[in-house]
Amino acid sequence: MRAALLALIFLLNACAPLLPPLGENPGAPSLTDKGLRTRDGMTLPVRKWMPTAWPKGVVIALHGFNDYSNAFKESGAYLASKGLVVFAIDQRGFGRAPHRGLWAGHEVMAHDLTDLAKVLRGKYMGLPLYLLGESMGGAVVMVAVTGNDPPPHDGVILAAPAGWGRDTMPWYQDVALALSTHTVPWVTVTGRGLKRVPSDNIEMLRALGRDPLVIKETRIDAVHGLVDLMDAAQAATPKLKSRALVLYGIKDEIIPTDPVLKMANLLPFAGRGQTLAFYPKGYHMLLRDLQAKKVLDDIAAWAVDPNKPLPSGVDANGIRFLGPSKSP
Repeated sequence: MRAALLALIFLLNACAPLLPPLGENPGAPSLTDKGLRTRDGMTLPVRKWMPTAWPKGVVIALHGFNDYSNAFKESGAYLASKGLVVFAIDQRGFGRAPHRGLWAGHEVMAHDLTDLAKVLRGKYMGLPLYLLGESMGGAVVMVAVTGNDPPPHDGVILAAPAGWGRDTMPWYQDVALALSTHTVPWVTVTGRGLKRVPSDNIEMLRALGRDPLVIKETRIDAVHGLVDLMDAAQAATPKLKSRALVLYGIKDEIIPTDPVLKMANLLPFAGRGQTLAFYPKGYHMLLRDLQAKKVLDDIAAWAVDPNKPLPSGVDANGIRFLGPSKSP
C-alpha cells in the first residue's frame, strides 16, 4: 500500500502542469512597433483604436479564455467613435502571443496588465484610465488591482467576469480536474457537445469557429489554471475598492447566476461607486451580442461620468439583485 502511494505521488509530480518559460531579457516595460514589451522581455501583440477627436479616456481591454485581442475588433472601434482610446493585447498563451495554448499563470498575466497600464499612464497623462476585462480578462483585472503590484487605473469594467471558483463546483468536477491536470496535463478538450449558447450573435460565433487564432482544443492544465484564476478572483472580490462597472447578461449560460450574485454581494461598494448592470436579454459575450450597442453605450457613458445613471437603465436591475444590506 505504501509503495503504491509513493508511486502515485511520483506520477503526480512527474506529470505536473507545464508552465511556459518567462522572457530572458528583463527591462522596463515599453510599447514598440511589435507590441508590449513586458518586464521580463516578452513581446505581446497589441491592437489599438483611436478616436478622431481629442480623447476622453483610455481603455485597456483583456479578452476571455481561448480568445485574443480580435475579440474587441468591433467594440474597440465603437468605443473609439465615442472618444475613448482602446488598447487590447493578446495575453500570454493566446492569439499570436508566445507559448500558444500554455497557461502562463494568473500572477504573470496580472503583471502584464500592470506593465501596459504603467506605460499608458505615462503616455496619456491627464486622461482617466480604465481596465476592461471580458470573462477571463475580468478575473485577471480583479486579481491585478487587488494584488501587490496593482496597475494604475481610475476604474474597472468587468464584463461577465469569471468568478466561478471551486467552492461553487460539484466536488467531483474539482477532483476530476485535479487528477487530470497532474496525470495527463497535455490532453486537450474541445467543449463540443456542451449545450450552452454563449451569444445570440450566431454569425459572430461562426466566425470564431473559422478563426485559426481562436483555440479550439484546450489543454487540461490550462483549464486547471483558469479555475485557479477564478478562485483568486473570487477571493479578491471583497478587496476590490476600485470604482467599478460590472456587466452581466441574465441569459448567460457560461457563468452561472449564483456565483455572480455572490460576487455582487461581496463587492464592498456595490451600488455606491460600484455599478451593477444586469441585461435581461444579454448572453455571456455581452460586447458581441446582438444588443452589444446598448452595452457599449453604457460603457462609454460610464467612462465619461461614472456617477450618472446608465443610458440603458439596467443599473436599476443590478440593485434589485443585491441583498437588503447592500442596496442603497
